[in-house]
Amino acid sequence: MRRTILTLASFATLIAASLSPASAQAGNDRYCLQGRSWGYPGNCQFASYQQCAATASGTSSYCGINPRYAYSQPYHY
Repeated sequence: MRRTILTLASFATLIAASLSPASAQAGNDRYCLQGRSWGYPGNCQFASYQQCAATASGTSSYCGINPRYAYSQPYHY
């Protein structure tokens, strides 16, 4: 009985780890809506520049690349 419970708990842990929202979210927040009312880094929930620009349209805000995304890329010299 203990072995069955441990096996099920292990499978549940593996499934939960594979469905982690952090890995899925990494590609969804490349651009940030920035400006005086948003601060820095701003509202970073945009996958494309066009989405961010459409939200910023008509306001004093602008779009910039998310620093978490920009600095997570390795540099090759």
